[in-house]
This record gives sequence, C-alpha cells and structure tokens, in this order.
Amino acid sequence: METTKTPGFSQAALCFGGIFLLISTGIFWLDINLHLLLITALVWACLHGHRLGHSFQSMRSGMSEGIQKGLGAIYIFIIIGMLVAAFIESGTVAWLIYYGLEYLSPGLFLPVSLILCTLMSLATGTAWGTVATAGVVLLEIGSAMNIPLPLIAGVVISGASCGDKMSPVSDTTNLSAMSAGAPLFRHIKVMAWTSTPAYTLTLLTFTLIGFSYTSEPNLPDSIQMMQSALSSSFSISLLAVLPLVVLVICSARRMAPEIAMLASILTAGFVAIAVQGVDVTQFLNSLQGGYKANTELETLNNLLSRGGIQSMMWTLSLCLIALALGGVLNKLGILTALLKGVISRVQSTGSLIATTISTGFLSNMCLGEAYLSIILGGQLYKKAYEKRELDSAMLSRSLEEGATLTTGLIPWTTSGLFYSATLGVSVLEFAPWALFNLLSPMLAIIMVFLGIGIFKKRRTAQANTQDAEYLSE
Repeated sequence: METTKTPGFSQAALCFGGIFLLISTGIFWLDINLHLLLITALVWACLHGHRLGHSFQSMRSGMSEGIQKGLGAIYIFIIIGMLVAAFIESGTVAWLIYYGLEYLSPGLFLPVSLILCTLMSLATGTAWGTVATAGVVLLEIGSAMNIPLPLIAGVVISGASCGDKMSPVSDTTNLSAMSAGAPLFRHIKVMAWTSTPAYTLTLLTFTLIGFSYTSEPNLPDSIQMMQSALSSSFSISLLAVLPLVVLVICSARRMAPEIAMLASILTAGFVAIAVQGVDVTQFLNSLQGGYKANTELETLNNLLSRGGIQSMMWTLSLCLIALALGGVLNKLGILTALLKGVISRVQSTGSLIATTISTGFLSNMCLGEAYLSIILGGQLYKKAYEKRELDSAMLSRSLEEGATLTTGLIPWTTSGLFYSATLGVSVLEFAPWALFNLLSPMLAIIMVFLGIGIFKKRRTAQANTQDAEYLSE
C-alpha cells in the first residue's frame, strides 16, 4: 500500500514558488511558449510528489481528476468557437456593427459598452457568453473608431465580470453562496457594498478616457467605408438579430449554457441560409474552421475572420495542461498546506478578508479554474469566519472578489485563455484595463480595514433561521 506524507508549509512554499518563478521568468524574460512552461511546472510538481511518496499512477490520477473537474469549461470552449462563426455567418455580428457605428459616438463608446456588457451578463449570468457575443462586436466597432483593442477588451471584461458577479442566475454567484453557506440574495446584497463603488469608479474612468476619442480625424469616412463593406457582404436585416435574441432568452430561462448556445447556433444556421444565402456546406465548414471574410476592407476581413472549433484548440490544449497541473497540486495537498500556514497567522477581521481574497487569486494561479478556487476557499475559511461571528455572506463576497474577478487576469486560467482567444488580445495587454476586476478586490480590502461594509450575525433567537438578521458594524 502506498505511504505518502503531508507536505509542510516550507515544502509547499518551495513547490509553489518554483512554479511561479518558472512561469513568470518564461513569460516576461525568456518569451517561452506557455504550453512548455506549464509542462515544466507539471514536472516540477511531480518531483515534489515523488518526494512525498506518491507514485506516478497516483499523480496521474490527480491530473485526470483536475481535467474532469474542468470538462464543463472545455465543452463550452468548443461550442463558443462554433457560436462566434455562426453569428458572423448569419449576419448577426454585421448587423450589430453596422448600427453600432450608426448610433454610437466615439466619446460615449467606452461607458456605453461597459453598461451594455454589464446588463447582458446580469441577464444571462455568463461573462463568457457576453465576451463571445457583445464583446466581439464591440471590439470591431471600437476598432473602426480607432480605439485601442486592449482598452476595448478591458471595458468588455469589466462589464461582463460585474454583471456575472451580481447576477442571481450566474453559476459562480450561486456556487460562492453555496460554498459559504450564505442565502443567495443576502450574498448579492453584501457584494453590492464593494461592487457599487468599484463600478462607479470604473464607469467614471472610462467616461473620462472616452472624451479623448471624440475628435478622431477622418473618422466619418472610415465608418462609412466599413458600413458600405458590411452592407455589400451581408444582408443587414432585423432577422439577423434572431440568434442573439434566442441566446438571451434561453440564458434568462436558466437553461444550461451548452443548450442555450446550441439553440442559438441552430437559429443562426437558419438565418444564414434563409437570409444571407449561405449554403449548408459553407455554414457547417465555418463552424469547424471559422468564418473567412472577403469584404472590400482588409481591416474588416481581419476582424471578421474568426471563430470555429479550430480557433479554440490552442486555448483548449493549454487549458488541459493547466487543469492537470491544478489536479496534481490538489492531490499532493500543496495549496492546502500553504494556506493553512497562512491562516494560522491571521489576527484580525481585515487580515482575514485580505487573506481570503489573496487565496482566491493564488488558487486561480495554481488550479487554473475559479470554480475550484471558490470551493477550496469555502472549505478552508468557513470555520475562521464562524469563529469571528462574521456573516457567511462576508465569506461568499470575498470568494467572488478573489476568485471570480481575478481568474480572467491570469494568462493560463480557463477564463484568461478564453478571453484572450475570443477577443484576440493577450491577457497581459488587457489586464491593466480590466478596471472593475482590479478595483473591486482592492476596495473590498481597504473598506474592511476602514471598518466599512463588515457584517456580523446578530445573536438573537432568530439567528438559527436561514434568513437571520444581519448588522453592519
């Protein structure tokens, strides 16, 4: 029978520190492919596993378990590639770009885009769906207005992340509440204390930045040229919006994301054939290999030539390696050992909140998936919050701040890989502009140290009910 040892804090720190050093050095200084860096990190983790007495079969089992937990994201990766191609073939993207250019002014583009993405994610409960649909369209509209792509991507991700975080139909919102043992709407109410100021600052910042794009030279001519190229290649019909309407309705009715997207793809196929005059073979080939644009403008061709299953393969393969690495680290108990050493040193409510949020970011870096980080954080910190008589929604809020919002800012997580592949902008380029994702966790920590937005359970006879009364300190 296999005899294994539990890693101590020092070995856990050495293992994780080595992984962090390998990846950061490879990305920032040596410019090595991320796939190879993660494989090297996987080998490094396995060496520590061997030292702890784990057999290769045991560690391979951990890899498989890590990948299995991320299969939901992998399925969505494949379907999203099909969805993007289907939306372009059906003219949905062309219609949105055409009228977006007609009515959106450059000065208002950034704040309006932020609000649009927020509302869409709030209604559908999915940041990924918003980025893959509205995000792609807004990227192309903004590009025509000469707004830098990383800035647009940051706006899209900020809005999509905020809406996803605050939506009662979001999977991460429900998972965070469940992991912390908090009632769903109490969780959302407590999150509003940090999300509202963070969103307000984000909106004001993007509004001020937008003013610098109000007087771009030759902008009307370039917009007219793009609209002309679009109308000559697509039928700009109201029916083209039907696939997007189907997606929003299905998502709002809380259908599984895979079903909602497949229904939208089928609708897009009907519209592409009936309205755009695309034959069945061309449509199906686009779902596999992506849409190949052939308009009058080369810039528009570059923007529209995207989508398809094959466009997601680089991302998907990297995702598999990252999930395998996370599975091994979980099997070895590296992250648990590292965090238990940190938890034992926590002395105040402020440091507990800061540590919980930091743990979410650290877990995302190790495990590559926000779902796993949320579950792990709930398991590790639940007793610490109960000991301090803190509202369980304080824990669920911290899980969202640390795990949900930071996962898209790490290049090798499933969200970071997805955003980068879908928008065609690297994580390192858009991360500084994902202002909401950066501001909300920071404000959550600052506010707690200032004594703002701290909620405790009121010790009454009603405290045993699920919807007990809560006070703010």
